[in-house]
Amino acid sequence: MTRTCLIVSPYFPPSTLAGVHRARLLARRLPEAGWTPVVVCVDESFHEERLDPGLAALVPPSVEIVKVGAISARLARPLGFGDLGLRACLQLRQAIFGLLETRAIDAVLVTGSPYYPMLLAGEIKRRFGVPVVLDFQDPWVSAWGAEQPRFSKSGLAHALSVWLEPRAVRAADFITSVSAIQNDEMAARYPWLDKTRMAAIPIGGDDDDYEALRNATFPSDGGGLEKGCVNFCYAGTIWPPVIGTLKTFLRAMALLRDRHPAVFARVRLRFIGTTANPNDTTGYRVLPLAEAAGVADIVRETPQRLPYLQALSIQANSEGALIFGSAEPHYTASKIFSILMSRRPFLSILHKASSAHEILTRSGGGIALSFGSPDELSALEGPLADAIATIATDPASLGRADPAVYAAYHARAISARYAAIFERLAARRAGVS
Repeated sequence: MTRTCLIVSPYFPPSTLAGVHRARLLARRLPEAGWTPVVVCVDESFHEERLDPGLAALVPPSVEIVKVGAISARLARPLGFGDLGLRACLQLRQAIFGLLETRAIDAVLVTGSPYYPMLLAGEIKRRFGVPVVLDFQDPWVSAWGAEQPRFSKSGLAHALSVWLEPRAVRAADFITSVSAIQNDEMAARYPWLDKTRMAAIPIGGDDDDYEALRNATFPSDGGGLEKGCVNFCYAGTIWPPVIGTLKTFLRAMALLRDRHPAVFARVRLRFIGTTANPNDTTGYRVLPLAEAAGVADIVRETPQRLPYLQALSIQANSEGALIFGSAEPHYTASKIFSILMSRRPFLSILHKASSAHEILTRSGGGIALSFGSPDELSALEGPLADAIATIATDPASLGRADPAVYAAYHARAISARYAAIFERLAARRAGVS
């Protein structure tokens, strides 16, 4: 019997934000697991970032999408709030409750960020008795937020998250996040939280995205990849906790120049979408650090986010992929799955406790380096220089990523895991009824 779930994701394609991929991949693959998704999102006319029609085209036309309005950012930001979850809170509530009143809905999944729609969980359960799953793609209450000045905007946002998160979590029937460490940290914050109703489920990837590249067209400049060079690509935001890792890598590139000057002369580092603001064309995050390290001549940076398929094409046509993590062990780079599926060599620098590091180590096909402290990170400069030299001169020695390892993280498998959670919750509800 086919059941129906609501997927509440304020951002959804054609939004270019990274958070859309959880809902996008589930909407695509849940029907194979016996669940019909209905996506509730905010109409893209209320988004601030540039849109990506090519990404929206990857969503099957059979998926039902309910779009709502929002307070315009132009009016809201002068009042001190620009978060889409806040700007569309009333409209999302109205759409969700309207669907629950008129349709047979068996489960509700709310994925964030933004996190504020998660606060509807309690009312959904009280009024409709429908089980609610909350999916935290990143921590709402974070260690980084706790370090911000108390009366700064970031500090006040952290204080608000500390107050609101437990209210949402207490009302949820189930909690998912992208890593077991993130779940452990949440369970430590709330001793009353039952860990048996938590699961660590990565975003995953879908090799059908690469199939879409066959019919896509892109600018003729090759995405900034230089012919005759060994191009390494990093696609994604450079956010504050990753700066230390990036600086270590750039110092390693200076060391590469000293150790292997001929290799260094051929290497190019391509960074795409490095700012948190997808529309920012001038907010360079990498070039100033590369200049300080003396290696700016091999760095090519595009601050703004490129269309998804274009970025995927650049990654697929690079000679190597770069993966940078932070000192936060919960960090799990969702991009690792598309990189593994590209079958390109990779170089990763992640916390030793990160689940992404464990997956990359098992998969093979690249070089996975790790650290557990600032001193251990600094000690990686030599191994990083040697790793780049190996990928540049002898990539065949690394073999290929093992598909059997990343099969468990294919969107089809991830959707099956969510379907199993929904089934258990729906069966429990039926038993209670």
